[in-house]
Amino acid sequence: MPTTIARTDGRALSPRDGAGDIRAPQRRTRTLATIGVNHALHDGYTDLIYVLLPVWQAEFGLGYVALALLRSLYVGALAGLQMPATALARVLGARIVLVLGTLLGAGGYALAGTSGGLVGLCVALVLSGAGSSTQHPLASAVIARTYGTGARGPLGTYNFAGDLGKAALPALAGLLLTHADWRFVLWLAAGLGGVVAFGVATLLPREPLPREEPPARAQAVAPGGPSTGRSGFGLLVAVGMLDNAARPAFLVYLPFLLQEKGAALTTVGVAFGLAAVGGALGKAVFGRLGERFGVTRCVILSEMGTAVAILLVIALPLAPALAVLPLLGVMLNGTSSVLYGTVPELAPHGRVERAFAVFYTWTLGGSALATPLLYGPLGDVLGPKGAAVAAAATALAVVPIMLRLSPHLARAR
Repeated sequence: MPTTIARTDGRALSPRDGAGDIRAPQRRTRTLATIGVNHALHDGYTDLIYVLLPVWQAEFGLGYVALALLRSLYVGALAGLQMPATALARVLGARIVLVLGTLLGAGGYALAGTSGGLVGLCVALVLSGAGSSTQHPLASAVIARTYGTGARGPLGTYNFAGDLGKAALPALAGLLLTHADWRFVLWLAAGLGGVVAFGVATLLPREPLPREEPPARAQAVAPGGPSTGRSGFGLLVAVGMLDNAARPAFLVYLPFLLQEKGAALTTVGVAFGLAAVGGALGKAVFGRLGERFGVTRCVILSEMGTAVAILLVIALPLAPALAVLPLLGVMLNGTSSVLYGTVPELAPHGRVERAFAVFYTWTLGGSALATPLLYGPLGDVLGPKGAAVAAAATALAVVPIMLRLSPHLARAR
């Protein structure tokens, strides 16, 4: 018997009908591949900032608080506009909003490349972050609805693709910065964004994201019931906020930790590539491990591993520290893949798009605020090593909250 899929107007579509054939294997693969490439670009844009921090410190004479604020301008715009982007997608459609967001993200970096001073750079980072705000909630919801109850694995693949971008763009930028001005590097990044935007416009199906969520489908997504979803989802967001705070709190200071060990700028770019390759592997592996061994065990393992790996990078000389970075990347990013796959299970009232938007808003927004307000001052007072130790402590703080979340996960299943 052919399956049917609910339309936004309440009627049923067969898999051969218009948007209904989104569940055909070929179109599922195309959707995941297109969104994965878009994710790689935007995550690459985000981590590109880390490699540029030492350059901007030297050019503009900035302290650690100011450097953390530069990153937070980008991430703050990214976080704060998640829900407006979701609302806009209900009017224009997910594909159009994703294309416009990618163009805006690329345009922001192009503007940064033409800026002559710090103010122009700040404005450009805000614009680029605003463009990237469209990507996470819409793309995650598209995958969740495309794959239904089997979405946890594809969501892990989607996050794996993002880390490929984190591995490629910062490493490439670190290499180019030894031969070219940083503004030229940003123009190249902007041109790449234009190419990806064209690909999304061409390859992504017309309306993979429904404009409204059918109640019957929402109930299928949240078997634990509304009350279980609300309380469990709040704890899930708290875990995500701490996890997202620990990652940039360490990565902001990684270039300076490595420079203290004698690393050149090219080596810093390679270091971020090593961490991102490990992160990509972590997201791919932990997404599957979460299905097999449970979310609680995987999250606790990744957070404890993150803390240990951070301390090793701080203590070891340059070469061994570089060798630890792939393992650190596995642990540092493993949690996020497990958490993203859990959002549909705990979405209050089964409202998946809104749940993803709320999750990304709070987790990324918390990171954007914590980095300049907490970890930036710690860097100025204690130095990069002290701030990195605080990042390790933040990762460990996830463990007790995860233990409280565990019963809600059991009920949701």
